[in-house]
Amino acid sequence: MVIPFSRGSAWNNHLQIWHLTCTRIELCIWYEDDKKPIYLYINSTGTTKGGEKLGYETEAFAIYDVMRYVKPPIFTLCVGNAWGEAALLLAAGAKGNRSALPSSTIMIKQPIARFQGQATDVKLYAKHIGKTTEEIEEDIRRPKYFSPSEAVEYGIIDKVIYNERGSEDRGVLSDLRKSQLI
Repeated sequence: MVIPFSRGSAWNNHLQIWHLTCTRIELCIWYEDDKKPIYLYINSTGTTKGGEKLGYETEAFAIYDVMRYVKPPIFTLCVGNAWGEAALLLAAGAKGNRSALPSSTIMIKQPIARFQGQATDVKLYAKHIGKTTEEIEEDIRRPKYFSPSEAVEYGIIDKVIYNERGSEDRGVLSDLRKSQLI
């Protein structure tokens, strides 16, 4: 079963409702077949409404809790951006099945709001990425951006999904680094 992502005005106006629906979808799928994987496609920048910071950490943690609760494996795929808590959801997928498309961008950072507390975020990142809490604390002092191949090296994802044309990392960050713009 695939959990789609949504965009457009409905996304902006009903974001919290969508998150609740998303968690209910996962719970319903669990009752349908607890062995069939759930595919979670992620595309989230964490900022909306004219650049105003809207972290929605509590909604992200609601999704995270359901991911940990259901029996089927959750296969995560970044199809654009996974910034902030979206990167945590990406990393929380089933080991070996956390992936990104080649042009994706992944970013880890400190949470905007402190609903759960930074210590909780750091522990969760460390658990799923395989780094120490000290390494994570150092890396999230400022937003840290990754190309998909860098995210594999860091431990956020397990693989980059390429098409049959080649396996070179052709993401935007990779192109900017090759041209020495960043």
